[in-house]
Amino acid sequence: MGINTFADILRTHAADRPDSVSLVLGERAVTWSELYERAGRVATGFAAAGVGPQDRVAFLDKNGIEHFEVAYGAALGNAVAVDVNWRLAPPEVAYIVQDSGAKVFVVGPDFVPVLDAIADDLGDDVLKLVIAGPDGPAAAGYQDYDSWVREHDASDPGVVPQPGDVAMQLYSSGTTGRPKGVMLTNDNFFALLPTGVDLWDFTGDSVNLVAMPLFHIGGSGWATVGQVVGAKSVILRELDLGEFVRLFGGGLTHAFVVPAVLQFLLMVPEAATTDYSTLKMIAYGASPITDEVLAGSIKMFGCDFWQVYGLTETTGAITLLPPEDHDLAGPNTHRLRSCGKPGPGVELRIVDLETDEDAAEPNVVGEILIRSPQVMKGYWNNDAATREAIDDDGWFKSGDVGYLDADGYLYIHDRVKDMIVSGGENVYPAEVENVLMAHPAIADIAVIGVPDDKWGETAKAVVVVAAGAELSAQEVIDYARANLARFKCPTSVDFVDSLPRNPSGKILKKDLRAPYWEGRARQVN
Repeated sequence: MGINTFADILRTHAADRPDSVSLVLGERAVTWSELYERAGRVATGFAAAGVGPQDRVAFLDKNGIEHFEVAYGAALGNAVAVDVNWRLAPPEVAYIVQDSGAKVFVVGPDFVPVLDAIADDLGDDVLKLVIAGPDGPAAAGYQDYDSWVREHDASDPGVVPQPGDVAMQLYSSGTTGRPKGVMLTNDNFFALLPTGVDLWDFTGDSVNLVAMPLFHIGGSGWATVGQVVGAKSVILRELDLGEFVRLFGGGLTHAFVVPAVLQFLLMVPEAATTDYSTLKMIAYGASPITDEVLAGSIKMFGCDFWQVYGLTETTGAITLLPPEDHDLAGPNTHRLRSCGKPGPGVELRIVDLETDEDAAEPNVVGEILIRSPQVMKGYWNNDAATREAIDDDGWFKSGDVGYLDADGYLYIHDRVKDMIVSGGENVYPAEVENVLMAHPAIADIAVIGVPDDKWGETAKAVVVVAAGAELSAQEVIDYARANLARFKCPTSVDFVDSLPRNPSGKILKKDLRAPYWEGRARQVN
């Protein structure tokens, strides 16, 4: 294809298919040539602001066309785009902008109050641009982004990035401690191509839904897979179930969503009568899915389903559960509890948590290690964390616990940090959650470790009851005891209306655990 970097994506498609639509947001459509023209102006403006190769530029806004203008504008000058999680508090945003050393900070209209709160901390050396909202130009005191773009020449600076250069810096979710800047190179992203092109059948005629937040690998990585072949990207700015249904029935061919979105879509009345005949595939991941939600989704959408597992540090998906393993009436339904087999170019190892030795046989639980061209270059300005995460042979320690079965399917048990030690026995919350999620009265669940004077820790189930259902704590405990060894079962149950999740769909177990461990010096007992 001759495309090896982010800059190549834009330059190639602007030359080969200039009038084809690249981006769609609502009623607005942008062709590849129009995107190239805007990105060229952004690149010229960045250069005027002192942004050079491998310098960082930060972006804070919900999904939108401006994200792509900034990301490609950075790429044309071989700079590095840093998308900031827009759900963070102002001090957290300031930390990322400062940690990255960003020379430019582009902020959406909804987040001017965040910028106001941290502007003094960022100092005058950071160029601050604000995207105009629907009611007019940027707030006083900052430059208007669109005016700034238009005042610069629409010329490609002609810088040629190298495949090993950093293209994007995404910050880890920060569910524990300070977030780390994950440096993802052009090579990392383009190692995804065999998955997207060969397995998921992306072509230049595809219409791809970009719904997950673009500051997350599930958003930016997924968008890249479609864009590299020139597909049309349909952007969803934020979660709106009615808009989801309209877009799914509006000519889409590909989409990536988290299971919670599928669950919500099944509840929308008009979803059942929408025509989804153009849909070829839906990928899902980031959290468990119930058999009921999966069966309902397969029936309603009538397309191929792929489950994926990956991390920011692995540039997204490194295991795949293909459509043939989604047969709910077939002989291998147990594989639906797995996240599939390694993707192209991916190697996996399971390492014993205590001995650090490889698992001697299948079905032995340990930490999942990954070696792949998709593994990040490292953590920005954090050599110690990089050395801790990636060994000299290129194996990345995922921090996830799981096992490989005899057929090579990977099963995730939990994060290492979320493991519960009860009476000397290791309890993996995801295993307990997968069992309890099969209960018809449970819509959502998280299992956490809480202090116990006798056992050190015991498991607590935090449950969302299905609409119209009734459920007692004892019923939850009895159901677990009927399906799991007793030491793995919850000893207490809390009922909540919803579980806290980050934008990628992962449950924020730190937030759930916090009240029970308050005042203790350690978060284990």
